[in-house]
Amino acid sequence: MVFAFSGTAVPHNLRLRIRRGESAGVLLFGPNVRSIGQVRSLTRELQRIRRPAGLRAPLVVMVDQEGGLVKRLPGAPYRSPPQLTATHSLAAARSEGRATARTLSAAGVNIDLAPVVDVARPGSQMEDEGRSFGRSTTTVGQFARAFSTGLRGGGVAATAKHFPGFGAAGANTDATRVVIRTSLSRLRSRDLPPFATARTQLIMTSSAIYPALDDQPALLSRRVVTGELRQRMGFDGVVVTDSLNAGALVGRTGVLPRAIRAGNDLLLFTTYGSSAHAVERLADLLRAGRLSRARATATVRRILALRRTLSR
Repeated sequence: MVFAFSGTAVPHNLRLRIRRGESAGVLLFGPNVRSIGQVRSLTRELQRIRRPAGLRAPLVVMVDQEGGLVKRLPGAPYRSPPQLTATHSLAAARSEGRATARTLSAAGVNIDLAPVVDVARPGSQMEDEGRSFGRSTTTVGQFARAFSTGLRGGGVAATAKHFPGFGAAGANTDATRVVIRTSLSRLRSRDLPPFATARTQLIMTSSAIYPALDDQPALLSRRVVTGELRQRMGFDGVVVTDSLNAGALVGRTGVLPRAIRAGNDLLLFTTYGSSAHAVERLADLLRAGRLSRARATATVRRILALRRTLSR
């Protein structure tokens, strides 16, 4: 579980959860940020909280730092994905990734929820918002890989998003239900390759629905997460959900257990209360035998393996 919270101070209840080992880390948003120095003080305080004996791995500290429209901290990246593509220079993308890692490291952030590897379609939401590296599968994969290489070189883990590809969407799943009616062959030939090319330590799953794969949102679908991403593509890193508070999921029941059974590792909510409720629900499901302990153990091992590579 990754916790979001309000304000610029560590909430007392979150501090207690970290002490009990109930939190993998935190997700920071704009309201948590006043300056790089203030965020660094906040993340130092988080990392210094004593955890259970034997749990020495750094906490996850995540932020959306794509560049352009989506950027939580001041500083790099200074160019949006389309602006980087316009340079026709993979070296420029690597340099921007390294600069972004310096920005994040200075604030104590160790995971960037970027790069976006969605292959945009004309007039799509991702193209209109300037969040995609372009319409070409090859270009998107190469520039995403260059950016993520720069991030990793600077000591920050990268996250490719939004699997299995959000480039054809005409709306944002944060606000509403989105159905992407791309054929399976087109998804596999156009949308999925950049997720492999980018070579990131994490991949984020989408809350859109892809009828070619399932009639459920991708992040709730075992066929998408376990079947397509884990088994067919061979991804063995950490899978993180897009927001489980998204408008696209409103009214759906059993979101938490379904997201876990689908094969996701890290569960993201945008409010502290939602995450806290999910922790209690997860404990109840495990005690009742309604979730596989073997799968939960495998998930924890993947997350801890990632956390051991992260900086404080």
